[in-house]
Amino acid sequence: MLLRLIPKVFYADIGVGVDFFVGNLGFQILHQDDTITVLGRDGAKLYLMQNAELAALDRPELAIETDDIAAIHAEIAARAPEVLHPNLPTVQRRPWGAQEFAVLDPTTVCVVFRQW
Repeated sequence: MLLRLIPKVFYADIGVGVDFFVGNLGFQILHQDDTITVLGRDGAKLYLMQNAELAALDRPELAIETDDIAAIHAEIAARAPEVLHPNLPTVQRRPWGAQEFAVLDPTTVCVVFRQW
C-alpha cells in the first residue's frame, strides 16, 4: 500500500528553498542537518537537498492537493503575494476540472496547488 510520494528538491543554496517553503508557504522544519532539510505542513512533506550540480539540471514543478484552495490562496496572497506565479496567480478552473493556482520560487521551482 502506497501512502505518500515525497519529492526531493535540490538547491544550490538550500536557504533559498527553506525561505520559500517556510517563510512563504507556511511549512515547518521537521528535521535539518548538513545534508537534508525535511519540511512538512499538514499531510504534505518534502526533502530539500543542497547540491548545486543537481539543482542546475532541473527545477521541478510540484503539485499539492488541498481540500480548501480558497483558504490556501488567501493565506499565501496575504503572506507573500510576490511568489504567486505570473501565469496562474488566481484560483482558476482548469480544462481537466481541477481548481488551481501556482507559486514560483526565486530559482523557478513551481508549486501548483490543486483542488479536485
